[in-house]
Amino acid sequence: MSTAISPTAYNYKVVRQFAIMTVVWGILGMGLGVFIASQLVWPELNFGLAWTSFGRLRPLHTNLVIFAFGGCALFATSYYVVQRTCQTRLISDSLAAFTFWGWQAVIVGAIVTLPMGFTTTKEYAELEWPLAILLAIVWVTYGLVFFGTIVKRKTKHIYVGNWFYGAFIVVTAMLHIVNHASLPVSFFKSYSAYSGATDAMIQWWYGHNAVGFFLTTGFLGMMYYFVPKQAERPIYSYRLSIVHFWALITLYIWAGPHHLHYTALPDWAQSLGMAMSIILLAPSWGGMINGMMTLSGAWHKLRTDPILRFLVVSLAFYGMSTFEGPMMAIKTVNSLSHYTDWTIGHVHAGALGWVAMISIGAIYHMIPKLFGRTQMHSIGLINTHFWLATIGTVLYIASMWVNGITQGLMWRAINDDGTLTYSFVEALQASHPGFIVRALGGAFFASGMLFMAYNVWRTVRASNPAEAKAAEQIAVVGAH
Repeated sequence: MSTAISPTAYNYKVVRQFAIMTVVWGILGMGLGVFIASQLVWPELNFGLAWTSFGRLRPLHTNLVIFAFGGCALFATSYYVVQRTCQTRLISDSLAAFTFWGWQAVIVGAIVTLPMGFTTTKEYAELEWPLAILLAIVWVTYGLVFFGTIVKRKTKHIYVGNWFYGAFIVVTAMLHIVNHASLPVSFFKSYSAYSGATDAMIQWWYGHNAVGFFLTTGFLGMMYYFVPKQAERPIYSYRLSIVHFWALITLYIWAGPHHLHYTALPDWAQSLGMAMSIILLAPSWGGMINGMMTLSGAWHKLRTDPILRFLVVSLAFYGMSTFEGPMMAIKTVNSLSHYTDWTIGHVHAGALGWVAMISIGAIYHMIPKLFGRTQMHSIGLINTHFWLATIGTVLYIASMWVNGITQGLMWRAINDDGTLTYSFVEALQASHPGFIVRALGGAFFASGMLFMAYNVWRTVRASNPAEAKAAEQIAVVGAH
């Protein structure tokens, strides 16, 4: 086939850029996670410096893994999926390029400002107002590119994966802009436009839906494309996918108050958040079952296809963490789990098991297609990565469950005279073995990313620019 490119060829350049940066930021974000986990085992690793302390680096870790690693994976896959399912090129190459460079600029801004202590102090929304404004501009541009491409689609139908990507883009914009409303007092300091319990409520409306839309709905869009493609089977139930979509976006937005049980938030709001969280189990599991059942007649492929294994195991962790979340939202359970490492374990069941694994599977699926290769350089290395990721996730979650329940029980233990049985330091000492296992699990997971980087590098190096360009045209011809 000729390598001449027609004007209708897909824009794979921006997809390639985001896909490569997903791997780069994954290594940096997860490596930093292992470092701060090690600080809890060996406090000397703080080095006695403010900017290398746990309190400064932990927000940088969350921003790197959520917005840098997860965000780049979402940009890459959504741009890839929307072009292929709509059979049309992105509406604007220059706007797409702006979203890439703008997003990297936001991340570099986070790397500079967060260790210096410039922060709003709001969870997952720490970036100060200049970076928050840049992020909003990039995000709105992203929305224009995505929805503009859907408007000019060649197909009558809008594939369900694009519904999930679209909802994630719209709701993330709303959450970010409303929660970041603030009064700047200097270039690096602002105060929230809200106060007291209202500020807490808006923050956790944002915070839980950063999980619910950024880290769930967007990645479900990924699941609805890459699981059927890798399994070479149609989605199990298209009707269920539509029910899943509407139920999820209707319910998720209400779940935030479960972060504020036993606080100054009105009791009715806490109870509403709890009830909505429990109901949320149904659509969450509907999506998980839909993904799993897509493998009907294709389960044997798991023996030989480690990419499919990543995608399917991610669904298992999605099912587990979306069962655990509603359970932890119940007030009586929450009274034991809140503020403990159990919460950290739950977050990472979703972050490592669901978000990272499905992203890794999707990147492994895309890279050969983006660079004109038939497959990744080494299937054996993908296998190695899979087992490192799986073992690392299990070690991480199990250690945090044990730590969390231990902490919860020690903190609430009282003597006959009403005094506390254990001091906080004694609970911390009891947590130390769990901190060691957690750091080990994180190291397993992060080391897998190094194998991935080598595998991607070898795959990309084996292609040449003409093959990579031809891949765009071949994809268009195949779609038609």
